[in-house]
Amino acid sequence: MSRIALATLSFLVATLAAAQGVTESTIVLGQSVALTGPAAELGKDMQTGANLYFNFVNSRGGINGRKIVLKTLDDGYEPPRAVENTKKFINEEKVFALFGYVGTPTSNAVLPLFTEAKVPFIGAFTGAESLRAPFNRNIFNVRASYFDETEAIVQHLTAMSVNNIAIFYQNDGYGQAGLAGVERAMKKRNMELTARGTVERNTVDVAKSIAEIRKGNPQAVIMISAYKSCAAFIKGMKAAGSNPTFWNVSFVGSKALAAELDKEGRGVQISQVVPFPWDASIPVVKEYQALLAEAKAGEPGYGTLEGYIAAKVTVEGIRRAGKKLDRDSFTKAMESMSPWDAGGFKIAFAPDRHNASTFVDLTIISKDKKFVR
Repeated sequence: MSRIALATLSFLVATLAAAQGVTESTIVLGQSVALTGPAAELGKDMQTGANLYFNFVNSRGGINGRKIVLKTLDDGYEPPRAVENTKKFINEEKVFALFGYVGTPTSNAVLPLFTEAKVPFIGAFTGAESLRAPFNRNIFNVRASYFDETEAIVQHLTAMSVNNIAIFYQNDGYGQAGLAGVERAMKKRNMELTARGTVERNTVDVAKSIAEIRKGNPQAVIMISAYKSCAAFIKGMKAAGSNPTFWNVSFVGSKALAAELDKEGRGVQISQVVPFPWDASIPVVKEYQALLAEAKAGEPGYGTLEGYIAAKVTVEGIRRAGKKLDRDSFTKAMESMSPWDAGGFKIAFAPDRHNASTFVDLTIISKDKKFVR
């Protein structure tokens, strides 16, 4: 092959890599999350936790000489804005992958875009089944599913002889995903929900739901919504004289919920999909705490730890893909992580399974907005 042909081939290879968000010095990732609005704390936590690890890796020279650049855009937890952000990432920014999106409705809205473009979609902060079945080779879920979380909650409740259960859920893809999980777990035990109530996304109009759910006089209410509306519902129920046990799935935003509820949060329970962020005996938690303190990025919490772990998994996939990084080599590298220990948090991908974890822990808000297990 002539020198001209070799130079042309090298140029084409470099151009293709750059078009996939990879240069000799950078790897560009795109993230669409809520940075404003009622779900803002969820997006900010995911961004903060991810950047803790990416900055740590970059400070040590990156991966094979390339530093990770995480570009984050605000979608306000609204699907149309997430779609516009994703189009910009794919068509203008030419990102290598989409990382750490927050929310089921926003993730569902962009699913056709990244599927058609064959762009990896990694570590989304959602447990929706729509991102798990049917199998999509572009999607890598780091966290457990809402089916896993709701099964753990219902199993615990029924083991405590609680069988009068209601549900409060957000009237969108996220709420429907959680509802499906609860109904699935109930059906498994030949049970039905006592009452149900809904709330619109990004609102706190919960009066009608409180009235409907109170009619069932439930022992427990499972809640599938974000922290603002869940806090409004819990406060409203207590003010109306009803005090069942309140259960939330992880997406609620644990620290934000505790802050919203303040003294009324004690006893509220939340399922979690990452380890206890205050347990330094867990290696990944210990390293996360150290970087969090070094960066002066606030107190430990579930949201930032989830972002941190998702970033760590992504970096391991990039590292395994080697110097000749492209989307296909990255996908194969991620699929080779079966199993991989992220530091006391086990990851298990495979060519036919892109759901890394089924880990679920149950926690309670204690006094002073602290968490106990």
